[in-house]
Amino acid sequence: RTAAEPVAGVALPPTDQHMGGRGMAGMGGHGMMPGMGMQPQIVLLREGTDTSQGKPQLISNINACQAVVDVVRTTLGPRGMDKLIHDENGTVTISNDGATLMKKLQVVHPAANTLVQISMSQDAEVGDGTTSVVLLAGEFLREAKPYIEEGVHPQVIIKAYRQAVALATAKIDSLAVNLEQSGGEVRAMLEKSAATSLSSKLVSGHKQFFAKMVVDAVLSLDQAQGLDMLGTKKVVGGSLQDSMLVEGVAFKKTFSYAGFEQMTKHFKAPKIVLLNVELELKAERDNAEVRVSDVTAYQAVVDAEWDIIYDKLAKIVASGANIVLSKLAIGDLATQYFADRGLFCAGRVEDGDLKRVAKATGAAVQTSCNDLSQGVLGACGEFEERQVGGERFNFFSGCDKASTCTFILRGGAEQFIAEAERSLHDAIMNTRRLLRHPSVIAGGGAIEMELSAYLRDESRKIYGKLQLLIGAYAKALEVIPRQVASNSGMDPTDVLNKLRMKHARGGKWFGVDVIENGVCDTFEAFVWEATVMKRNALLAATEAACLILSVDETVRNPASEKPDAGGMPGGKGMMGKGRGGGRFGRGRGRGRSGHRRAPCPSCPCRPACRRRRASQKPGCAPSRRRRG
Repeated sequence: RTAAEPVAGVALPPTDQHMGGRGMAGMGGHGMMPGMGMQPQIVLLREGTDTSQGKPQLISNINACQAVVDVVRTTLGPRGMDKLIHDENGTVTISNDGATLMKKLQVVHPAANTLVQISMSQDAEVGDGTTSVVLLAGEFLREAKPYIEEGVHPQVIIKAYRQAVALATAKIDSLAVNLEQSGGEVRAMLEKSAATSLSSKLVSGHKQFFAKMVVDAVLSLDQAQGLDMLGTKKVVGGSLQDSMLVEGVAFKKTFSYAGFEQMTKHFKAPKIVLLNVELELKAERDNAEVRVSDVTAYQAVVDAEWDIIYDKLAKIVASGANIVLSKLAIGDLATQYFADRGLFCAGRVEDGDLKRVAKATGAAVQTSCNDLSQGVLGACGEFEERQVGGERFNFFSGCDKASTCTFILRGGAEQFIAEAERSLHDAIMNTRRLLRHPSVIAGGGAIEMELSAYLRDESRKIYGKLQLLIGAYAKALEVIPRQVASNSGMDPTDVLNKLRMKHARGGKWFGVDVIENGVCDTFEAFVWEATVMKRNALLAATEAACLILSVDETVRNPASEKPDAGGMPGGKGMMGKGRGGGRFGRGRGRGRSGHRRAPCPSCPCRPACRRRRASQKPGCAPSRRRRG
């Protein structure tokens, strides 16, 4: 076989195909060089596979990332705009939080999805800076694009970016101000940092009110405790100033039966029992058949059911508990029983609230009403049911076993309260991280301008292409102050020129002043950001940019994305032994070449082999083997 006749399943190298076989024929027709073996076989990809590679694919990935960045670009800063997202379920989300927007956008492009991942990791690790990290990664790619088009190898750009981020993080550490050495009160520093985090949110008009609330909640928790000990409840109605922080556990009144209003709603130092037991009559019924011969036997069965539930209720009362909480339902019989004896009960309590009550009060969740000793009961300082807006809440305060807090947020609309909850989450995460790493830097784009000026000076000491690429990295850092100024309605060029002049003269903390529409010393204006947040944002954005720059080929098979995709395209099985053989791709036949199984002509059962003939429907014609 000559080189011009390709072997089935093997593609010749492009040079041999274009030469019409002369590439191998010139070697004597044997397809090998003297002293060399056969040329490597190139196996074709599956039918329908789409491959894109080289510089066009890299440029395409960068453009896709730019499209995602442009969506969240206008949400940066205190004057950033909000986005309204309406999904297929009819849910409306109004937010300017970067992680929330990236999650709701449902990005399907494989390269652009990297930006979603770094935004989510920034939210989980630090809680703040989710928009900044996406913006920085997109700007790093934008600055690298001209060099890619000019033919600079991506690995050279990656090397320069990694060298630049190492210089930038070292400079951040040297500029950071330690709170413990600043001589001020730590609480005041935390409130200022929390207010900075809230200044770009929808609740920025009440940032001082919520900053104090956030710091109170964070300081009340132990550092070893997780965020699951911080509960958030939303009540529609009222204003944001009506929101409150409860030192303890609070949850909305659960579904109740008749007799609930007769219960005692206030206790001092109560005993609490937590159950995972259903206290209803229907829970005792089983899917069993009981045959009785007379009415008295039937009455005995009914009485036995009542005796069982009354026995449970009596054991609960005998344990000395004043409050009964259950994850499952508590029926009307049990509700009236407890009300007559001065107890309080609540059924169908949410799992998260039940776990917080258990940790805060020291109670243990019981799956049986037997052996309810004093060791499994919890205790708190005070229990009270109060009205909050149009809802009634159960408050457990004075819990000594573990520190816990509950935010009760008020507002005029559900979307507004949901955004307030997301804003508080970012501020809480930022404050907790600041407690562990108590160092801050100036915000408002000041640190980015200082890093940009520092990297420009450092790049002049480096020879070769890296000088230009580190300079491009330094220019990309200016996207933060430029976008903050643009979103505030200022002229970005004028603001950047003023900032460059200030930083060249040694004003390292000068940033964008969105209040007076100019520049100011943002550190003195108490616009502070956690150092760990900026470090993590720079590292994550740089790694994401380097990851996208290192991809030069995308292989995609649309057929594999279909739910019914089989082993071979078109649903045809392979010849030879195994399942799915034969021309029709059905049955377990061996699929010998030259033979095929004919389908049943008059019935949809279509038997495929001789072993299934016994199960054919009456009237079906027998299968026939026909030679090819």
